[in-house]
Amino acid sequence: MRIRIQGAHILTPQGELLDSPVTIDDGTILAMGEDQGGKALDARGLLLLPGIIDLHGDAFERQLMPRPQVHFPTDVALVDTDRQMLANGITTALHGLTWSWEPGLRGREAALSFLDNLERLRPSLGCDSRVHLRHEVYNIDAADEIEEWLGLGRLHLLAFNDHLPMFLRRVEQPTKLAQYAERAHMSLEDFVALVHRVADRQPLVDTTNRRLAKAARQHGVALASHDDESPEIRQHFHQMGCSLCEFPLTRPTAETARQMGDGVIMGAPNVVRGGSHIEGGMRAADMAAAGLVDVLTSDYYYPALVHAPFRLVRDGQLPLARAWGLVSANPARLAGFTDRGQIAPGQRADLVLVDASTPTLPRVVATMVSGRVVHATRDLWA
Repeated sequence: MRIRIQGAHILTPQGELLDSPVTIDDGTILAMGEDQGGKALDARGLLLLPGIIDLHGDAFERQLMPRPQVHFPTDVALVDTDRQMLANGITTALHGLTWSWEPGLRGREAALSFLDNLERLRPSLGCDSRVHLRHEVYNIDAADEIEEWLGLGRLHLLAFNDHLPMFLRRVEQPTKLAQYAERAHMSLEDFVALVHRVADRQPLVDTTNRRLAKAARQHGVALASHDDESPEIRQHFHQMGCSLCEFPLTRPTAETARQMGDGVIMGAPNVVRGGSHIEGGMRAADMAAAGLVDVLTSDYYYPALVHAPFRLVRDGQLPLARAWGLVSANPARLAGFTDRGQIAPGQRADLVLVDASTPTLPRVVATMVSGRVVHATRDLWA
């Protein structure tokens, strides 16, 4: 089907806003600035922007378990998550699926259910949904299965996560550890014992990480390390082939990543809220203004991705083209998507129409994935 989007202000790859028609044919952008015919879509007064690419979103966990020990079917959760993402302009999503040594929400059974259901539902979902596996590095027993998934193409991104130090610190703070024990369906006493047993696996961690990193590189899967605490840790993972530095904890760490040519990822909620939810955490907006952020992700809140770029513009920290690039062109490049991320002939027609007439509250009016309108708040057909 051929579609002609007319009347919109189009963000071009050169960073300009142009008023010209965009023609889509068979899911691909055919032409810009030329009337190539087709069914007219009236976008007067709206911004036409590249669709949002989310490299790390785990808010779907709230659909799986909205309250402690209250579970819903994985397929129901995935369908609802798909609707949320489309309503917020997300056209490509890498779901941040955590497979930990913890049982329950982040255990093996939950991970397998998520993968199987996503693959079964994928043809019916509006968003191009893939998997960013957040591998908890002390989950040594998972290595064989993860390596198999890499070979089968079930993963688009593999990230090394290590939250065990946080659990060890909280062993002496039972009230803080109790929520995690509840999530794992374990008594606090049994969960503390599990934490100590897992800590004994430390001698196996680095060897297992290197093995999985090698497998990911062999299969062309992007690699990231999460919550790097220091330049030395970033250098360590860089040497393993992890070219993505996700949520660095210090500015020198981000600077080191940039010096080595690695991409730096931070959270869009941090920008929208004006700071990190973690005490003492860096302000992502300041890092973006300093040129030390390449990508913003939804992290735990999907709506933040459409709001964060406009917040950066509103606060005078970045122009729109650079701000929107943090959620479109840059994640496409760093995750290996060559067919999307910008509005140009030959690119996949993953697009979002935004009403930015109220600067503090940009609204997604319509979302297109591969040239198909998958979300709209009003009738746009002329």
